[in-house]
Amino acid sequence: MTVDAERPGFSTTVAALRLRTWLLGPGQPMDVVDLFTDADFKVVVDDRADVHIASKDGRFYLGWFPDGRPGTGGEGWKLAITGTADVPGYSVCFDKETPADVVAAAITRILATSSPVVLA
Repeated sequence: MTVDAERPGFSTTVAALRLRTWLLGPGQPMDVVDLFTDADFKVVVDDRADVHIASKDGRFYLGWFPDGRPGTGGEGWKLAITGTADVPGYSVCFDKETPADVVAAAITRILATSSPVVLA
């Protein structure tokens, strides 16, 4: 980046800004829900029409809250992975307007890096 000392201040052109369109709006939440199989996950729809998805071992949780998660400032998605005795877990929240495609991409990566525990 160079600085033009002859012309102080900020100036640009529309072309220089490289304007883009961005994925916006909540999209289709079923694109996320459809990532889960009955063999490995349990899906529950509660009386508020919130969707809760949990792994059969209980260590993975994903909640979709179309009207916002109660008690929060508009969380639409809550993902939580329970840790182990040696490694802490984590959680991630997305607001109601986060595109389902973005949430699906995160979930796809998490599912791709998981594997069944082999008991000896």
